[in-house]
Amino acid sequence: MYISMQEIPINRLKAVLAEKQKTSKWLANQLNKSETTVSRWCRNEIQPSLETMTQIAHELKIDIKELLNSTM
Repeated sequence: MYISMQEIPINRLKAVLAEKQKTSKWLANQLNKSETTVSRWCRNEIQPSLETMTQIAHELKIDIKELLNSTM
């Protein structure tokens, strides 16, 4: 069975925000990004840069690895 990369969520941002009881609007404000951009990250339509992922992890006070789905 073939699964395209688009079907596999790369980041866990939406889940982590829910776990931390934070909104995408809050994160957009923290990062000075548009809500649309953060929403697209949460839906795995686009991916934030590694630098931005580092900033997200810092704002959420988590290890960056918590933002990524395992490939195993």
